[in-house]
Amino acid sequence: MEKFTAIKGIAAPLPENQIDADALLPKDALLTLRRAGLGKFLFAAKRYQPDGREDPAFILNQPAWRKSAILVTGAHFGHGVTGDHLFWALVDFGIRAIISPQFDGDFRAGCYRHGLLPVELPEDATRLLLAAAADKKLFTIDLEKKSVSIEDGTQYRFETPAFERHCLLSGLDAARLTLEHEDAIDHFEKQYRKEMFWLYA
Repeated sequence: MEKFTAIKGIAAPLPENQIDADALLPKDALLTLRRAGLGKFLFAAKRYQPDGREDPAFILNQPAWRKSAILVTGAHFGHGVTGDHLFWALVDFGIRAIISPQFDGDFRAGCYRHGLLPVELPEDATRLLLAAAADKKLFTIDLEKKSVSIEDGTQYRFETPAFERHCLLSGLDAARLTLEHEDAIDHFEKQYRKEMFWLYA
């Protein structure tokens, strides 16, 4: 998992509330076990026309926002999402942070597991950031300082749980967290073999 310290760039505005699982990823994309390449299915219903060509009206197809690593959204982005596929698709597309007035608990937890930063800010702040994103203002999200700022000097503070913040800053996913305790695990296994030797006879 890539370390998250600070990211800068133009954010993509997606002002709708409750952009749900079906709007974010087609059901066919849920059949794969591969992470690579899932980004092309993200927002497929809006990104592509019936003939398969990109819809130039959709924000992430427009030149200024094609490579946005930050989304500014309405409340409950990712509502109803289950499993890992959407998070794989977001990461594969290049999204690193999502700003919203409110996240569902499961979606927020999934973001942390996959190296994405969910930034929850008051609705009035999010509304101003949506306007700044539409105006192509440069955003900076600094996880160490727990701040979101835009190029005119406007800055907002956000909170992230200490453990999740540590994991993002250190690039620790579940596997790497386990490996941090490799010595303790090895010690336990050796002791267990001594105490339960008959299981290994």
